[in-house]
Amino acid sequence: MSQSAPVRVKALAEPRPGFGQRFNFVSILLIHVFTVYAFTRGVTWKLGLIALASYIVRMFAVTGVYHRYFSHKTYKTSRAFQLFLAVLGTSATQKGPLWWASVHRVHHKHSDTEKDVHSPLRKGFWYSHMGWWMGREHIATDRSQIPDFAGYPELRWVDEWHWIGVALAIFIPALFGWDVFLWGYVVSTCFLMHGTFTINSLSHVFGSRRYATTDTSRNNALLAIITMGEGWHNNHHHYQSSARQGFFWWEIDLSFYILKALEKVGLIWDLRPVPEHVKRRNLISEVGERAPLLLDGKVVDAPPVVVGEPAPDLG
Repeated sequence: MSQSAPVRVKALAEPRPGFGQRFNFVSILLIHVFTVYAFTRGVTWKLGLIALASYIVRMFAVTGVYHRYFSHKTYKTSRAFQLFLAVLGTSATQKGPLWWASVHRVHHKHSDTEKDVHSPLRKGFWYSHMGWWMGREHIATDRSQIPDFAGYPELRWVDEWHWIGVALAIFIPALFGWDVFLWGYVVSTCFLMHGTFTINSLSHVFGSRRYATTDTSRNNALLAIITMGEGWHNNHHHYQSSARQGFFWWEIDLSFYILKALEKVGLIWDLRPVPEHVKRRNLISEVGERAPLLLDGKVVDAPPVVVGEPAPDLG
């Protein structure tokens, strides 16, 4: 089943950025406070498994949905399942799909330059990890960055009312008692938040570089496990178009395995692969380093050069 064509919309900003900034800060603070409280109450195997299951489902909502679908369009689906995925994504408590994808596209367009949203080499660890998230300048959804999805009215609605997904993520475990709520939502969300943000703060600092990208992206197996495949970050910056970020069989990519399962049952299709010639192109071992920040250790701006297979036009 194919999607109906979206309509064009103008870029709109969310109202009351000051309120949104304060709300984000208070929410993050409370999540950490109640996570500590949950540990003081103790944990059982049952609670730990509930937290893990919630983490896996909602990490996939970020990696397989917000990132690989809404940000990079690495597969196709129906309009109905697209809406379901958008709502699922909001359960991760990382705002709406249009906001998330629009910010991520800015990151790729300006990776490791002064215009990058969260470059640790430019702005330091804490800002790249969480500081940018609470900044006033990133409250609004810049729909001009994501015109391909902003044309769907239902997605604009989900993006504006993203707290509905959060409410569901809170309500469902709360039905089973206080401790299930604490571990099924609060603790899980805290770990999910920091797990996701490690890609911003650590994957441009720690790990290995296979491909000569002009940014400082790195591959990190530990981060790949924590984030269900996102830790193969140098692979991803080399070739953004692929639904698979672990390019080789030994690079574990749980998000991709889930996407393959969804493809098998017909819910999604046309998963973009990694062409074999892309895997062999611009290897650092052959062409040398090309990242300005890594060539001489100085923070410099340089015009980007095309490496690997060009990514699709993201607007």
